Amino acid sequence: MPVLRSRVIPPTKPEIEPLKHPASKIEPATPARTWDTTRPASSGDDDGGGAGRKRKLDVSENLLGLEGGYREGFLNLRSGKKVIKRIGETDGGNSVDGKEKEKGKEKMDFAEVRMLREVSKDGVDVDKLDIKQNADGSCSEKRRRRFGREEKGKAKLIDEDSTVNGSGFINLDLELGTKHSEENVGSVSEPRMEHRVDKKSSVRLSESRMEQFRDIARQNASKFAYFNVEENHLSDDNERLVVADGEVEREIEDWPGPFSTAMKIVRDREKKLNGGQRIGSLDPKKKSNSSISWIPRKGQRQGPKLIIPSLKELSMKILVQNADAITSLEHVPDALRHKLSFMLCDSRQMNSHFLNLLFSGSPTEIRLRDCSWLTEQEFTKAFVSCDTKNLTVLQLDRCGRCMPDYILLSTLASSLNSLPSLTTLSICGACRISDVGFKALVTSAPALRSINLSQCSLLTSTSMDILADKLGSFIQELYINDCQSLNAMLILPALRKLKHLEVLSVAGIETVTDEFVRGFVYACGHNMKELILTDCVKLTDFSLKFIAETCPRLCTLDLSNLYKLTDFGIGYLANGCQAIQTLKLCRNAFSDEAIAAFLETAGEPLKELSLNNVRKVADNTALSLAKRSNKLVNLDLSWCRNLSDEALGLIVDSCLSLRMLKLFGCSQITNAFLDGHSNPAVQIIGLKMSPVLEHIKVPDFHEGPLHYSSVLSSL
Repeated sequence: MPVLRSRVIPPTKPEIEPLKHPASKIEPATPARTWDTTRPASSGDDDGGGAGRKRKLDVSENLLGLEGGYREGFLNLRSGKKVIKRIGETDGGNSVDGKEKEKGKEKMDFAEVRMLREVSKDGVDVDKLDIKQNADGSCSEKRRRRFGREEKGKAKLIDEDSTVNGSGFINLDLELGTKHSEENVGSVSEPRMEHRVDKKSSVRLSESRMEQFRDIARQNASKFAYFNVEENHLSDDNERLVVADGEVEREIEDWPGPFSTAMKIVRDREKKLNGGQRIGSLDPKKKSNSSISWIPRKGQRQGPKLIIPSLKELSMKILVQNADAITSLEHVPDALRHKLSFMLCDSRQMNSHFLNLLFSGSPTEIRLRDCSWLTEQEFTKAFVSCDTKNLTVLQLDRCGRCMPDYILLSTLASSLNSLPSLTTLSICGACRISDVGFKALVTSAPALRSINLSQCSLLTSTSMDILADKLGSFIQELYINDCQSLNAMLILPALRKLKHLEVLSVAGIETVTDEFVRGFVYACGHNMKELILTDCVKLTDFSLKFIAETCPRLCTLDLSNLYKLTDFGIGYLANGCQAIQTLKLCRNAFSDEAIAAFLETAGEPLKELSLNNVRKVADNTALSLAKRSNKLVNLDLSWCRNLSDEALGLIVDSCLSLRMLKLFGCSQITNAFLDGHSNPAVQIIGLKMSPVLEHIKVPDFHEGPLHYSSVLSSL
């Protein structure tokens, strides 16, 4: 590397040479490159070898001052550092001295100058200059169009960290490449030498900018503020639950209570079974994926079991086929009446002739599950001959066609107490009854205890207020499924007045939230026996926590299609609701271990369990069902495709009370299970094109007007 010699410039205030090139071609100043205009151009310093020489510059304090040809510093947007700008450059970048135009013969390129600010030991700002020469001694220049300050978006900025002396000049200390001289002699370092940036000043600058941004954010915050009272209360309650419990962030095994213990036992059992030898494979050449040991009993079943109908069932079928020949139903028990009506409606053979037979005389119960065929004239004619003094149960489902308000006012609600003994009323699908008709109906039935208003789309919160004011201390069962005009939060005050309510069904009402459940169960949960929350998709684990804390007597719970529920929710139920007899968990995301732990903890009272399309159900659930659910009567495992023949065989052989098993969509099941289980009483449907309609759950015709209480005890 050639040795560079330097030339000392006298420390006098030189006159700034005008530019030799058009200003439009000068490359704009950047954070890494700045033009040096403090020394005149000279081409006589070439060393002949083509190598550039290192020059020393002696710059006084006034050299780069405001009087020495430089303006105030401005902030470069690309780096955030201050760059010294020459007075000779105008804002537009087009100012060129006239004398320089006459000296066009002499060629000179300006050196690249890198200006970086540092703080010296005395706290004074330091700017470094880095110049690169060409081989011939001249300075290199990339000729590009110079952009004006407006085009570059640059603006003047006074750096608070710079130290300005009393005369208005910026003090600069140019550091030598090797040693510092006491005469303020600056030197030019080697090309592209990296320098440190003052960290303290940059931190102070960033903090001041952040404080400005915070002030702007505070001023504009009110424009974006949104407050909802209901959402705020719900979020506050949820936050308090999370903070108070600390359970959501922990493993379930860390919970206090029986569910956490059961969960740990289930997982330990799973590890033990998976680590041992798997038994029960029917084909020795085919390895089983099940960890359950079950050996089918050979020769137990020879094809499907033949079910011989009873004489009573054969007689009922003949009566249904010849219903038009029946002349009277007098002295026929209500249970047989209901069954005949049920079979006629299902076979679509119900007509006005049989309707007149049901309404004739002084009936105590009238049950029609399908009135879609009935017209207004036929209903009015049949009701004229009916004595309603002893009528206790009236079911007119799907009566939207025959029962608008004006027909209701002329028949059922014709007088103030036209239905004095009515305790159970079902008008499901009465889509033409409004709040006016409902008020008249409630007024005419002062002894009403159970009412089904499902799919009554015209009813609003006014109807619930009427019900609470008229019958608030008597109503025990309320069904308002799919009433889309009802807002859950608007009817909540009315529902809280139903102090003796035992059954509530709000299936399909999308406005049902955790806040609604909390407000309702805290007021009426101590009496609740049945709660239907199907398709209330906004519900989360917090609703199950509220239910578990306030509903210890709950017997029936339907959580179908609630995809936001997790294992924490079923853990709450296991610890708080251990008397559940009917549980429906269709299409939930519960894990196999969580369901097994629930069965270990609270599965003994279960009589009906639906795990339809709970796809994680597997061997752990099967083992817990076989161990704990001895009272189970109905079991739905449709679309649970992780269950093997061994798992189902163990369930069916262990649950001796099981009478119906649904296996729709379980294509993995083979004849090894169907022919190998030893429970002759169970009916397996959903496989091999088994009839479906014959196995649909039918109501108990001997059941009383109320599901959980007698009418006498409620009076």
